[in-house]
Amino acid sequence: MKSHGILHQTSCAYTPQQNRVAERKNRHLVETTRTLLIHGGVPQYFWGDAILSACYLINRMPSSVLENKIPHSILLPHESLHLLPPKVFGSTCFVHNFSPGLDKLSARSHKCVFLGFTRSQKGYKYFSPLLNHYFISADVTFTESSFYFKSLSSPLVSLSNQTHIPIVCDSPIMSNVPTE
Repeated sequence: MKSHGILHQTSCAYTPQQNRVAERKNRHLVETTRTLLIHGGVPQYFWGDAILSACYLINRMPSSVLENKIPHSILLPHESLHLLPPKVFGSTCFVHNFSPGLDKLSARSHKCVFLGFTRSQKGYKYFSPLLNHYFISADVTFTESSFYFKSLSSPLVSLSNQTHIPIVCDSPIMSNVPTE
């Protein structure tokens, strides 16, 4: 590095604040990943798919640091922003199955959970928990208002476990607000 005029500096151990930009980008990725997992009710063991989807989406959103330009468009100006339209992470979808050898009454689709986008093919990535199998396909029907894992389990927070916090305020505007 020295022969090319590059000054190599490292940060001190256990001082993430010295990494500034990298730490902020890492935090942005983790927060977006957490949001995708929680919103879709997707189990945490799919964190790898969620972080790849978060990265895909972040790179296709305008950034204030880049004067509201899109990172993907700056790096790859001649490529399409989306080969396929974005879909809701964790939503229920039905991957069409046209495999040869199926009889007339066989199911023509598999119920799956949408887990993101692929870099290697023009298609979406899905997982079928019933078959324990990943699929990559563009031939799919989405039900974006329905989340695969939320329909199988109970809500994350039950209403009976919520704590009511009283509002304390001296403002005359807020004095009529009930405390429960």
